[in-house]
Amino acid sequence: MSSAEEQRAQQATEENDREVPAEELKERYAQLTQRVRDARVSYYVEDSPTISDAEYDALYRDLERIEAEHPQLKANDSPTQEVGGEPSEAFAPVQHLERMYSLEDVFSIDELKAWLDRAEDSIQEVRPGHDNEWLTELKIDGLAINLLYRNGRLTRAATRGDGTTGEDVSHNVATIDSVPQTLKGTGHPEEIEVRGEVFIASADFKELNEALVADGKAPFANPRNAAAGSLRQKDPQVTARRKLSMFVHGIGAREGLSAQSQAETYDLLKSWGLPVSPYTKLLSGGEEILEFIADYGEHRHDLVHEIDGIVIKVNDFRTQQLLGHTSRVPRWSVAYKYPPEEVNTKLEDIRVSVGRTGRVTPYGMMDPVKVAGSTVEMATLHNQDVVRAKGVLIGDTVVLRKAGDVIPEIVGPVVALRDGSEREFEMPTHCPSCGTELAPAKEGDVDIRCPNARSCPAQLWQTLFHTAGRGAFDIDALGEEAARALTQPVEPETPPLTSIAGLFDLVPEDLADVRTEREVRKKGAPTGETELVPYFYTRGTANKPSAPSANTRRMFDQIEEAKSQPLWRVLVALSIRHVGPTASRALATEFGSMQAIRDADEERLADTDGVGPTIARAVKEWFSEEWHREIVDRWAAAGVRMEDERDESVPRVLEGLTIVVTGTLEEFTRDSAKEAILQRGGKASGSVSKNTDYLVAGENAGSKLDKAENLGVTVLNGEDFKILLREGPTALDRDDGAEEGHETVTE
Repeated sequence: MSSAEEQRAQQATEENDREVPAEELKERYAQLTQRVRDARVSYYVEDSPTISDAEYDALYRDLERIEAEHPQLKANDSPTQEVGGEPSEAFAPVQHLERMYSLEDVFSIDELKAWLDRAEDSIQEVRPGHDNEWLTELKIDGLAINLLYRNGRLTRAATRGDGTTGEDVSHNVATIDSVPQTLKGTGHPEEIEVRGEVFIASADFKELNEALVADGKAPFANPRNAAAGSLRQKDPQVTARRKLSMFVHGIGAREGLSAQSQAETYDLLKSWGLPVSPYTKLLSGGEEILEFIADYGEHRHDLVHEIDGIVIKVNDFRTQQLLGHTSRVPRWSVAYKYPPEEVNTKLEDIRVSVGRTGRVTPYGMMDPVKVAGSTVEMATLHNQDVVRAKGVLIGDTVVLRKAGDVIPEIVGPVVALRDGSEREFEMPTHCPSCGTELAPAKEGDVDIRCPNARSCPAQLWQTLFHTAGRGAFDIDALGEEAARALTQPVEPETPPLTSIAGLFDLVPEDLADVRTEREVRKKGAPTGETELVPYFYTRGTANKPSAPSANTRRMFDQIEEAKSQPLWRVLVALSIRHVGPTASRALATEFGSMQAIRDADEERLADTDGVGPTIARAVKEWFSEEWHREIVDRWAAAGVRMEDERDESVPRVLEGLTIVVTGTLEEFTRDSAKEAILQRGGKASGSVSKNTDYLVAGENAGSKLDKAENLGVTVLNGEDFKILLREGPTALDRDDGAEEGHETVTE
């Protein structure tokens, strides 16, 4: 889509938002919020982005715009109020001593100039007459890391996570040569958090992908995913082989640090042996910053690592402190993002794929071309209307744009190069996988879908892959190729799985005859010929009969282990529309068992904090299908955990009580507070009503506290909450409600 088209689309969206009914706007806002959250999980947790940076930025800006125009819709847990993504469950959670913020992005020179003007005005307000300097550096396309040094020794390393809590990757970071375990020199602070970016150098990335391909493994899409995937390996020895590097880009907690500026700190960190980027420069104003941006824009592929922009920071710490932060970003720093790169290539064909929700998506097959640091041969075209709107024909030379991520975009055709051999794309009327007639899910939908959710092989394949994914059952050995072999083998005609309901009923013998088609290679080189080979079993010989392969044995071991996964992962594995990790955790915490979720009505589900009406409706609709209920029943019969275990040693002192937690508590996260209530038999509600027994109010309690005051609900602080959990409500009533720290609020 051209910039003019994007502007018209944006204007149309804004006009539509102002005119649509309140309920429809709420629905749109909920869906947009979920799309942003899902994109963050894919990017930050699973290291496999599902949308491009440019598309995510557009979604995020649209969310900000709706919230600005309709502030009543904005929730406290909106993605616009959060940093990064939720930490992965694969590693132990780590709480940073000082929060790690995101950066505000600008996408044009005009936006950057406007930001610099505002910042300069703010600096003069807080420090009249101050001669400000800007520290300017490259925005590395890698993974943010936080190193905690105590008395000069590396104590812990963690990813950024959601900004407050990250993942403990200390063992893996210990394998990175450029990260010192002990600092050089003297004068180290008692405690300091060093922030930086872990990356893989461009040359090392090329070697890594070549090695993966030689081993028959899939290469990484780009250096960022290579770095993130390597750092999140469960085996540090794998990380050690990936040649990761790191450059420092800031500090967090800094007990005893004498440096007064960013540049001075970099010099100090460098003297202690920490890796400081050589591409850092101290500049005096806007013109020098623009020259810096232009220079590296021309030479971005000549660097050690890939970049996606330039970061500009106020150099002086005192000025940084006075400017402060918003809820998500510092007011003293900004990231300028380079425009997406574009190349021309030949569009050889347009095909369609069928996803796990049945959505049929056209995609372009092109002459392979290198763009933004990776080779591209496929690009999504979203739907038939997009193909038509872009005006592309099969056989066109097209403009391909890639914004440094895994999903490229066909911008449009180069019409002047047409020779008359091009032809129009026709969207299929029937599913290419199962033959079912395609149709929109509801009237007015642009996307068309295969309605055969129960037995469409393509949907089953993608659903099984999702079910085994890292965010669900985490069956690493059941990857995309194995999922396809289980649901769409070349032989036999009837696949081992015709529904994910049978996943836990499989035994190795069921897979002995499964054959897939593989390319014949001689001396490592492709021959262009194919053959049928067993996928899950070894090839039999005269001396050694066919047997389950090592990966198959590992897959069955992991399937058995998956039975004990917590309830929220089981919910994710069911592939209920809109129900991702965030909603699944909320439902599992609130209800505790699959049966309780099945029995709850839509209103009760929607009342759960973090769920809402859209997700509640999706859950009820999913369970209304008999074959969906069969999945749950068969999994349960096979031994899959359907109820989170409760510690019997915890007294049930909150039976019959409804408790709402709001604001920030020192010793509890919102989820851990809810879990503590549920374990003791109470109901952890997400909203205050006349049926609420207690409101636990931390800092920034907000509107729930106001409502509790109006309804006369008993309000507790954090200390009283701990007493309530330990001894129950009688402990709070011993002095007739007169104890310091809690009060019954009445008008």
